[in-house]
Amino acid sequence: MTSIDDARGGASGALLVPGQNCYGIGRADRFACIIDAADYFRFAKQAMLGARKRIMLIGWDFDTRIEFEPEEQTLDGPNDLGDFLNWLPDHQPGLEIHLLKWSVGAFTAITRGMTPVFLANLATNRNVHLEIDTRHPLRGAHHQKIVVIDDRIAFCGGIDMTVDRWDRSDHRDDHPRRVEPNGNSYGPWHDATAAVDGDAARLVGDIARQRWLVATGEDLAPVDDVDTDPWPDQLAPTMRSVDVAVARTLPELDQQDEVREIEQLYLDAIRSAKRFLYIESQYLAARVIADAIAQRLRESDGPEIVVVLPRHADGWLEQKAMDGARRRLLHQLWDADEHQHFRAYHPVTATGGPIYVHAKVLVMDDRLLRVGSSNLNNRSLGLDSECDLAVEVSADDPSAAEHRRSIVGVRDRLIAEHLAVPVAEFRDELERRQSLIGAIDHLRGEGKTLERFDAGTIADEESPLAENDLMDPESAKGNPVLTRVIRFVAGRPLRRLSSTGTERP
Repeated sequence: MTSIDDARGGASGALLVPGQNCYGIGRADRFACIIDAADYFRFAKQAMLGARKRIMLIGWDFDTRIEFEPEEQTLDGPNDLGDFLNWLPDHQPGLEIHLLKWSVGAFTAITRGMTPVFLANLATNRNVHLEIDTRHPLRGAHHQKIVVIDDRIAFCGGIDMTVDRWDRSDHRDDHPRRVEPNGNSYGPWHDATAAVDGDAARLVGDIARQRWLVATGEDLAPVDDVDTDPWPDQLAPTMRSVDVAVARTLPELDQQDEVREIEQLYLDAIRSAKRFLYIESQYLAARVIADAIAQRLRESDGPEIVVVLPRHADGWLEQKAMDGARRRLLHQLWDADEHQHFRAYHPVTATGGPIYVHAKVLVMDDRLLRVGSSNLNNRSLGLDSECDLAVEVSADDPSAAEHRRSIVGVRDRLIAEHLAVPVAEFRDELERRQSLIGAIDHLRGEGKTLERFDAGTIADEESPLAENDLMDPESAKGNPVLTRVIRFVAGRPLRRLSSTGTERP
C-alpha cells in the first residue's frame, strides 16, 4: 500500500506521470464532464447510433430493461437498452457489440446492495457478444464503467447502465419517471462520467480490450479504419485540445500484477493541493486517504478540503461496514483539523430527503480534474478493477487560462447544483469570502442544500464491521486464501453466453 510520503511528481513538476499514477496520457480534441444519468444515457445512445465497426460496453452491472429517455424519446431505435443493442447491428451492417459484465456471487450481491440483473434479451443477435467476467479475486468486483465506440469516443466514469441510476440534476423528491422496470420508485441519485475523443479515447479502448482479453482470452484489435465522428451533437465539450490521463486499479491475478495508479493519483492530488480540494465520493473508508488528508489539515497554510458523500451507504450491510468506517475516519479528520479547513457534507432534497451520491469526482485547485469509477474505499485502491480519467493543466499549455476556468467550472457547477443556487451566485460568494467552506456554509439554507456531517450526525454509526477486511479488503496481493481462489478461477474453463443465450465453455 502506498504512503503519503511516496507521493511525488515528475521531474518536470507535472503531477500526472505515466507508469506512476496513470497508465498513459493521450490528447483529446474534446473532453466533456457529464453530470447525472439523464444526460449520459441520452448522449451514450446518440454516440452508439454513430458506431460503424465496434461498440464495447464494460460494466459493473447492466440491466437491459432500462430506458435511455424515460421522459420522451427523441432518438432513433428502441428506447430500452436490450432491444436497442439487438436492433443496432441490423441497421448498421458490420457492427459488432461486445458487452462484458462482472459476474456477481450471492454473497457479494448482498454486501453491495445489488439489484437483480437482466441480460437475457441480449441473446438474439449474433453480432452481440455478451460475456460474463469471472476473472476477479474473491470478494473483488469489476467496477469499471466504460463505453468505447470505434475507438473514436469513450465514456468513462461512475454511471452504470442499470436500474436506479437515471435522474435529472434537480433531484426532485418524487420524479414520475424515476422508477424501476418493475414499477417501484427509487430515490434521487447524483452521478458523473466523462467523454473523450482522439488519442485519449484510444487509450480507454486499450483498457477495455485488455479487460476483454483477460476475461475471455480473445484479443481484439484496435479499430483504426473508421473516419466518421460519433460525438453527440449536443454534447458541449468542457475542454478542447487537452491531455487526458487514464489511471487504473487492477487486482493481482494469475499473470496480472497489482496496479495501484489510482491510489497514487489520489495521494499526489492531496499532497499537491494549494488552496482548495473538492471531492465527491460514494464512500470515505480508506485510511491511507484519511491519513493523507489529516496530514494536510495540520498545516496552518494547508488547503481547504471539502468532501461530499451520501448520508448513508446503500443497503443495510454496507451501512454497517462503510458508514462505520466513515465515522472513524471523520473523527480522525476532525481531530486533525486544527485550522478549520475541512468540511464533509451530504446533499438533501427540497424536503430534506437524502440524495444518494454515486459520483466519483476530484477537483484540485484550478489544476486537476479527475472523474472516474473509484471511491475513497480500500477495494477501489487495490482489489476492484477501476478506471479514472484525469486532466492536468500544465505550465506550457497554450490554453492554460481557459482550461483552468473549465476545471473550476466543473467544481462550481457541482456545488451550485447541491446548494440549488445559480452558479454565478456561488462564484460571487466565493469571490467575496475567498473560502470554499465559507461560501458553501453561507449559501446553505432551507430546502435542497448541503447538510454538514458532525459528531451528532454519525453518533450511532459505530459498527464492529467498520474497517473490516471482509467487507472492504485492501488487496488480493499476499492473501493466501484469495491467492488460492484466484488460481482456481484462473484454471477454470471460461463460461460464456453464446448468441442463443446458452452457456458454452
